[in-house]
Amino acid sequence: MKAALCTSLDGISAVHVTDVPEPDWVGDDIVVRVRYVGLNHSDVLRSLGKYQDKADLPFSPGGEIAGIVEQASALSGFHVGQRVMAYIGHGGARERIAVPPERLVAIPDAVSDEVAAGVPITYGTALHAFRERTVIEPGETIAILGAGGGAGLAAIEVGKLLGAHVLAVASRDKHVACLNLGADAAIDRDTPDLKQVLRDLTKGHGGRSGEGPAVIYDCVGGALAEPAFRALRNGGHYLVVGFASRTVPVLPLNIALVKALTIVGINWPSAVVDRPDGHRADMALALAAIAAGQLHPRVHGVWPLDRICEALGVLDRGEASGKVVVSVE
Repeated sequence: MKAALCTSLDGISAVHVTDVPEPDWVGDDIVVRVRYVGLNHSDVLRSLGKYQDKADLPFSPGGEIAGIVEQASALSGFHVGQRVMAYIGHGGARERIAVPPERLVAIPDAVSDEVAAGVPITYGTALHAFRERTVIEPGETIAILGAGGGAGLAAIEVGKLLGAHVLAVASRDKHVACLNLGADAAIDRDTPDLKQVLRDLTKGHGGRSGEGPAVIYDCVGGALAEPAFRALRNGGHYLVVGFASRTVPVLPLNIALVKALTIVGINWPSAVVDRPDGHRADMALALAAIAAGQLHPRVHGVWPLDRICEALGVLDRGEASGKVVVSVE
């Protein structure tokens, strides 16, 4: 079968499509014929050896898949021909893959495989962050850094679904996408005084005392982190989601002390392993909301497997506004 393999840690140029053996059907695993693969910035970082979850070479990019069950035991809860999606960490960019049944979620008829392939990581992370790692109160203000990317756009929608007032920080060319998905305001990521802008836009919002957002959802790190951190209201939460800028920020902990701030790490992949039932519940909620028209996943583009390097390049250059998806068919 065909698979895209990263053969060295030299970046996305080291990813090539080649022939690999078919997966063995062993134990309780379910063999899935992959139709679509969702790519993420973590795939770019992993190809450079810079992601916190290291993969042994060679490995396939793609941490989320949608496809068709080809082999399954009668006790697995799934059947041959069933449409399923899964979060697998990495390894999805191949024609077939064996997946533990606890990772699989059935796709409802109203949701396409193309869309479902991009749901687990972005919507799963936001749901985990906003429902478990902190609690969003209706009417509170949250600010999303890197709001124009796949993770940020999903966080906008989940925030609005939970009743938040959402500020989207993104490049100007992505403001329309942010506003179309429900953001109450879009802020240029290059604004010279992000701290003050965030504080000004929370006047009249936020519920509790003090100006500034109640929550920062940071997908990028880098230079945006400190001014956003300083903008938080007293008792606010800073959610560390990722470092798309490739720079890990150093935050002024004296501000955390004086304002009683909470810094929260959002290690969603670990949560999927530790609480598979909770993960499946989040995915069922997300898929039901998509089917009902309450969430609107945006697909930036779909590339065939033999052009996966082009798709990864879009993520590497920060050009994606929505999910980058690879078709394996």
